[in-house]
Amino acid sequence: MSRFVHPAGDRHAEMLPHERPPLAPADLNRINPAIWPRTSSRTDGTLTIGGVDVRDVARDHGTPLYVYDEDDVRSRMRDFATAFQGSDVHYAGKAFLCKEIVRWLMDEGLGLDVASGGELAVALSVGFPPERITLHGNNKSAAELTRALEAGVGHIVIDSFEEIARLGHLAEQHGKRPRVMIRVTTGVEAHTHEFIATAHDDQKFGLSLNAGAAAEAVRRILALPQLELVGLHSHIGSQIVDTAGFEVAARRLAALLVSIKDEHGVVLPELDLGGGYGIAYVEGDETPDIKELADGLREIVAKVCTDAGLPVPRLTIEPGRSIVGTGGITLYEVGTVKDVEGLRTYVSIDGGMSDNIRTALYGAEYTVVLASRESTAEPMLSRVVGKHCESGDIIVRDCYLPADLAPGDLIAVAATGAYCRSLASNYNYLPRPAVVAVAGGASRVIVQGETEDDLMRGQL
Repeated sequence: MSRFVHPAGDRHAEMLPHERPPLAPADLNRINPAIWPRTSSRTDGTLTIGGVDVRDVARDHGTPLYVYDEDDVRSRMRDFATAFQGSDVHYAGKAFLCKEIVRWLMDEGLGLDVASGGELAVALSVGFPPERITLHGNNKSAAELTRALEAGVGHIVIDSFEEIARLGHLAEQHGKRPRVMIRVTTGVEAHTHEFIATAHDDQKFGLSLNAGAAAEAVRRILALPQLELVGLHSHIGSQIVDTAGFEVAARRLAALLVSIKDEHGVVLPELDLGGGYGIAYVEGDETPDIKELADGLREIVAKVCTDAGLPVPRLTIEPGRSIVGTGGITLYEVGTVKDVEGLRTYVSIDGGMSDNIRTALYGAEYTVVLASRESTAEPMLSRVVGKHCESGDIIVRDCYLPADLAPGDLIAVAATGAYCRSLASNYNYLPRPAVVAVAGGASRVIVQGETEDDLMRGQL
């Protein structure tokens, strides 16, 4: 069986430059430390993470499998806590949340952002301090708000006029006075995909600064003695690699803080600039230096507030992807390897869009390697696809794998620690994979994989 090896095919020579697949890497076996977990290496040719051979992990826990490098994730939590000392670092739980991750957060002293009653329940179930929790969401139900009030969460981020009235009523009923922030859409758009840009006006989150909705929200909250307004919140998008957008957003929020002081005589003590810091998925991706990022954001906030004649508020940030993204990989077993002559080879794996929807959802790019062995074979232009009944079921659109790749080999996809398990589904009735943590040469399950019995549970 012949396999197409780029750049030999005329088909690709006819393509426009932006349509052509990338050139093959010089070393298909390389594990780039910017993309893979910090403890990753090749030992006798096999990928190891946390001192554990991926073949052993697959044998013990099956595939597909989410694998998290505990030392990597914990070290990134510490990096943020150190860099932002004197500020509040709240992990964005939507990136990936389970009980064990919450325990790591407790150990490392971080706060936690939750976006639903379910995420709040996970945190509370293992005794996470509620005062270190912030509740987000554009449509929080009365039940979710009530649970947050009863638990005594540290902050609730207000997202609409209706929520002001709803929360005020519930707070009065329960004899509580929650600390609240207003989510402000500042009109700053990060350079990101439309689906994950969150600061322009035409979207579901927050209250518009430009249209005056944020200022009106301030008036309504200050008129309610049941609510304590403590600050403003902004989130400009995801996969951001510089501070330029944050600077513009901070300046606009500072102007709002000035107007609040002028109109109401109130100085708000807190400012939350959100998260969205980028990670590397493929060769050449830029990533922010955490210390430089921290120094830059603090300098921006201090300058804009000083220029505006305001005391510098306490800063909060909300990293999610940048804490767990690089520390997680997904391990698959190769099944069908199908050549499309003159184009590429389709490598089918035992998972797919049910365990990683990001490529299909917004064109995410990934790095993939043959993990169970090294190979000196020629690079083979490949597309890694899943087993679902969808032509868009693609995990890695354009990549190179060794031409001797065969059924039964293990491949690993890097940087899948954020938003893959969180967005996983049971499409085509595939059970969601287990989640395993590796450290010190041992692996352990932190989220059990589903079985067919789990899929049938609840059906009548």
